[in-house]
Amino acid sequence: MAKRKGLTFYQKKKKLNPTLIKDIFEMIVGGMIAVFLAFVIVFSVGMRTSVVGDSMEPVLYNGQEILMNRVVYRLSAPKRGDVIVFLPNGNENSHYYVKRVVGLPGEKIQILDGNVYINGALLEEGETFDKMIDAGIARSELELATDEFFVLGDNRNSSEDSRSGNIGAVKRDTITGKAWFHMASDQDSMGLIK
Repeated sequence: MAKRKGLTFYQKKKKLNPTLIKDIFEMIVGGMIAVFLAFVIVFSVGMRTSVVGDSMEPVLYNGQEILMNRVVYRLSAPKRGDVIVFLPNGNENSHYYVKRVVGLPGEKIQILDGNVYINGALLEEGETFDKMIDAGIARSELELATDEFFVLGDNRNSSEDSRSGNIGAVKRDTITGKAWFHMASDQDSMGLIK
C-alpha cells in the first residue's frame, strides 16, 4: 500500500490532566473560602443601615444604605469630624441616627450667631455648613460629661441632633459604630464617607 503524500489530519484524543483538575478544584474551594471569610468579617465587624431624613445632605441622602464599623470604637474613641451611628438615649425602638461628631467629652459647647464654639473658641468649619438658625439647648453653654459627644447633622437647619432636648449629648455606650462607606443612590455613587 502506498503512503499518501501531503498533509494528513488526525484528531488527537484529549485526556483530562489530573493536575489541571486539582488546580481547578483548589481554585473553586479557595474562592468559596474567601467569600465565606469576607461574609463573616463584614457581618461580625460591620453592619448595614439606612439614612433616615435629609439631615446629612450633601454627604448622605435619605434612604441611602451605609456600612458601619462596629468594632473601631471599642479600640478608640470617636474623633471630631467622625460620622457616627447611634440610638438616641439608647432607645432600641428608635431608628439609627447618623450624625457628625462636633464636641468631645469634657468640652464646653455653645452655639452663638449660628456658629459652634468649643471652650469659648469658634470651631473653624469653613463654608462647608450653613449657619444654624436654631441653637436649641446649645443656646446656653453645655459641658459634656466624660462619656458624652455633641453631634450635628451636616444639613444643619434640617437636622434633629444634640441641639434637640429629646436627643441631647450622645453617650458613648449608645454609639453603634462609625459610618465609613455609602452605597450608590439616585444622587450619588458609592464611596467612602468623609
